[in-house]
Amino acid sequence: MNKRLLTIACLTALLSFNALAAEEAKTLAAPAAPAADPAEPPDTTTIATVNDQQFPLGLFRLFYGERLRAARAENTPEFQNLAFNEFINIVVTAQDAKAKGLDKKPELGYALELQKMQLLSRLALEETAAGVKPSEEEIKKVYDEQVAKLDRQEYKARHILVKEEEEAKKLIKELEKGKDFIELAKAHSDGPTGKNGGDLGWFDPEQMVPAFAEVVVTLKPGNYTKTPVQTQFGWHVILLEDTRKMEPPSLDSVKPEIVAALQREALTQYVGSLQEKAKVDLNPDLIKQTAPPALPGGDQGEVKAEPKAEAKPAAK
Repeated sequence: MNKRLLTIACLTALLSFNALAAEEAKTLAAPAAPAADPAEPPDTTTIATVNDQQFPLGLFRLFYGERLRAARAENTPEFQNLAFNEFINIVVTAQDAKAKGLDKKPELGYALELQKMQLLSRLALEETAAGVKPSEEEIKKVYDEQVAKLDRQEYKARHILVKEEEEAKKLIKELEKGKDFIELAKAHSDGPTGKNGGDLGWFDPEQMVPAFAEVVVTLKPGNYTKTPVQTQFGWHVILLEDTRKMEPPSLDSVKPEIVAALQREALTQYVGSLQEKAKVDLNPDLIKQTAPPALPGGDQGEVKAEPKAEAKPAAK
């Protein structure tokens, strides 16, 4: 297998597991359980003894921190009590499973080893990301590079959206007779922009479906389409009102995103370098298996990318 492809696949899986890119503006480190007050008992303190088996406070704190994050809940006495009851439920059922010999199942060993690997991987990634502290010069360089790519035009337009082509053609004839575009849009246009005279405001053509965008960029300010434009929403008559150069966001407003991008780039290089140095012998026939056995501890199925949402005119 191509090492570069393997690197990308592994990094994608690692980032998915760690949710490293969940929010661009936040640190890449995974959230931790609430820090214990110095006056609180140490993690080694026994919080419960169940069937003569002692359980340390540190174990419950880890469980509680995960429950807080999963539920996005407030740290309240009520939620603490709820989480502790869940913890005890896990303890007694786990003890029963062990009594039945379920801990001898080989798939449990695989699941535990996989979780250990994932946790160690997360720690390695967090440590690497935390060590990436871009200078102001590096951040400015990335910003300037991105701004240079934004040398594009924005467009301000109106449209009249109708269901039938013939209706759109009749409206174009009305415009040729001198009828006001805004009034025609208010009287005939479908969709929420009709009441505002078909006003779409300022937009980047990439925000629109291709058929709509391709026509808008050919118009000159003050001109409207002489033939109806068809999209999946219906038939459009488009009036271009004005154009302007797209204004880039300020450096301060995008700095967190740039830092996060540089951290992800560093993680890519970090994992890639480890892949390059690693001696990897793969069995292609086994890798191709499509239905591996499920492991305990939740769904381990294939992670699928979300379908890209199709851009659409602001009228719909």
